[in-house]
Amino acid sequence: MEKIVRYTSFVAVGDSFTEGMADGLPDGSYRGWADLLAARLAALPRPPAGQPAGPGFRYANLAVRGKLIDQIADEQCGPAAAMGADLVTLVGGLNDVLRPNCDVERVCARLADCAELLARGGGQLVLMRSPGRRGPVLERFRPRMERLFARIDDLAARHGAVVVDLYSSAALADPRMWADDRLHLNAEGHRRVAEAVWQALGLPAESDWNAPLPPAAPPRWAARRAADLRFAREHLLPWIGRRLTGRSSGDGRTGAHVHPELGAPFWMTPAEHTAPGPVTGWRALAP
Repeated sequence: MEKIVRYTSFVAVGDSFTEGMADGLPDGSYRGWADLLAARLAALPRPPAGQPAGPGFRYANLAVRGKLIDQIADEQCGPAAAMGADLVTLVGGLNDVLRPNCDVERVCARLADCAELLARGGGQLVLMRSPGRRGPVLERFRPRMERLFARIDDLAARHGAVVVDLYSSAALADPRMWADDRLHLNAEGHRRVAEAVWQALGLPAESDWNAPLPPAAPPRWAARRAADLRFAREHLLPWIGRRLTGRSSGDGRTGAHVHPELGAPFWMTPAEHTAPGPVTGWRALAP
């Protein structure tokens, strides 16, 4: 019987994709694939009797929406590496390549800096090729994205990292997996990413994360135009406004598990290991 690796701690760094947008909860917060993965890891059986149990499972999500690769490198990776987690996920750089003036080679070099620093923390590093929504935006930026993703295999070989290839998934490219802003996965998309990472870690599959959605009739012309107008009004124009004024959706924000006054990350741990439940019900440990 194949032995299951039991991770006791998990730190996630990155941007809105890892923060969990747009997998919204009733209280206005976000859940996302990292929270879903943490809850599943925490629910794995504890070591057999007679073996040291160790501390309970701990999790910290340091990701912040809108962050560029320099900000991820400078603000998140050092604290994440210092936490000494068994498992660390790193996803970043897409916010950079979606900007008009982007030095892709510099972004790749900064991603390499992040991987180097996190790998020194000693835990299992996970890198990802992020998913892309099928449509004109993806086609416009595809060459930049593929240059960024091509660097990931080299980083994985250098640091013994696990690579999760979401970019090649036809299922995750389906527009029905994406929120109304057309930039972030919806709840089903995040659930599938959590399953993809779970399987990449060698854990037993619970579902086919890459299964295609059932066929659907194309929306009528009027419905498409109404959706386009709503998208432009609610999402595209505010995004353009932030670009023109040098603002970011992440301005003034800290990661979900970063103390806003101390600027220090803290662990979340289940109130009860046998039934960890959603991360929103976990308790915080002192930073």
